[in-house]
Amino acid sequence: MASHRRPKQPSRTRVTVLTTAAAAAVALSANAANAAPSEKLSKDEVKAKVDKLYEQAEQATEKYNGAKEKQQKLQKEISTIQDNVARGQEELNKLRDGLGSLATAQYRSGGIDASVQLFLSSNPDDYLDKASTLDQLSSQQVDALKKIQDKQRELAQERAEATEKLKDLSATRTELGNKKKEVQSKLAEAQKLLNSLTAKEKAQLAEEQQRANRSSTQRVDLGDAPPASGYAQAAFSAAQTRLGSPYVYGATGPSSFDCSGLTSWAYGQAGVSIPRTSEAQAQIGTRIYNQSDLKVGDLVFFFNDLHHVGLYAGNGQILHAPRTGTVVRYESMTTIGGPFMFGVRV
Repeated sequence: MASHRRPKQPSRTRVTVLTTAAAAAVALSANAANAAPSEKLSKDEVKAKVDKLYEQAEQATEKYNGAKEKQQKLQKEISTIQDNVARGQEELNKLRDGLGSLATAQYRSGGIDASVQLFLSSNPDDYLDKASTLDQLSSQQVDALKKIQDKQRELAQERAEATEKLKDLSATRTELGNKKKEVQSKLAEAQKLLNSLTAKEKAQLAEEQQRANRSSTQRVDLGDAPPASGYAQAAFSAAQTRLGSPYVYGATGPSSFDCSGLTSWAYGQAGVSIPRTSEAQAQIGTRIYNQSDLKVGDLVFFFNDLHHVGLYAGNGQILHAPRTGTVVRYESMTTIGGPFMFGVRV
């Protein structure tokens, strides 16, 4: 016999869900149909955005350089303190050994006279106040115990200092990692924009950059400005030998550089040690605020946060490592992309 059951009706909830989903689909379709297609950026617009990202990457690079320099300094300081602690511990051991059987008994078995235990207690600030115990020890023993307590205090201070510097080092390493990620993020974003161009547009941009690099690494009219000093001339001459070397963030030569890496390397070749970062380099020497007073080899700083530095070359030109995708080259101070702040005569 055929079944005469009524077909199962969809529940009210199911109908509501299906109706809502259908309505949403219709709305999305309508929005998609009405939405304007995303406009493709032109080659020049991409270049402008990429240049801005490269500038931001350079800002982060200088912060990265500062954190890296601080890390290296802290590591050296910690190493020195640890060496001092090790030597101090040796001296302390010798002082203890010098007490002879008295000190040996104290440090090996702890079973010596209570008066000596007082002197060797963890509270060295009180022991000399206990005048009654001094009568129970010879002057030689008192002197030896005083030296031991002084050395213990000294070692405790040095260990505490090392602990604080280790905490600072940990924070600096975190900062270093964050700044490195920031630089890499900006460079990746720039590369993504460049990848959005057609092959023809990419080739055009590459050719433009190559032309700029070629023309600005040749001998340009530098005028006849005198060098700031013999050291400045030597530094500038050293930098000239690096014309055409690629910009690489965090690099200090001799085959690649970032902006402050080039200036610190150049002065290093002249026998003058200057700080690693542009911000730190801005704090040395004599400041020159009038561009007309600049001399060859002076450091020149740009942007309000001083994140870019180069060497004055004369005739309104600087010799510098501009940014990612460029090489060490000459460039007019008017085309840097940020305002000239001041020069520094080392």
